[in-house]
Amino acid sequence: MADKIKFALALLLLAAGVAGFYLLGQQAMILRVLCVLAGVGAALAVGWQTEPGQRFVVFTRDAITETKKVVWPSRKETLQTTGIVFAFVVVMALFLWLTDKSLEWVLYDLVLGWKKS
Repeated sequence: MADKIKFALALLLLAAGVAGFYLLGQQAMILRVLCVLAGVGAALAVGWQTEPGQRFVVFTRDAITETKKVVWPSRKETLQTTGIVFAFVVVMALFLWLTDKSLEWVLYDLVLGWKKS
């Protein structure tokens, strides 16, 4: 139950920050933005104290650890792969164009007997 109360308080703090932005409509923009940032910061601080907040922190740390394990391709591998993809796209475009023109010739000229003007 305490986590639900903390979560509700976090939502209220966030809403208060956004409401402050609009209530301070006559003030300088920097003050209005700081009000929103203060609301977001307070909401995060309260939300971090909840059990789901702690699980999210652990998940984030695990995700960062896994991201560091990724082996990125070298520049040469990236360029080679990109070249292969472009070549494949060109070959497929030519194949589809030839197939389209062949079917057009078969249907219009041979089957239907229509001549293009």
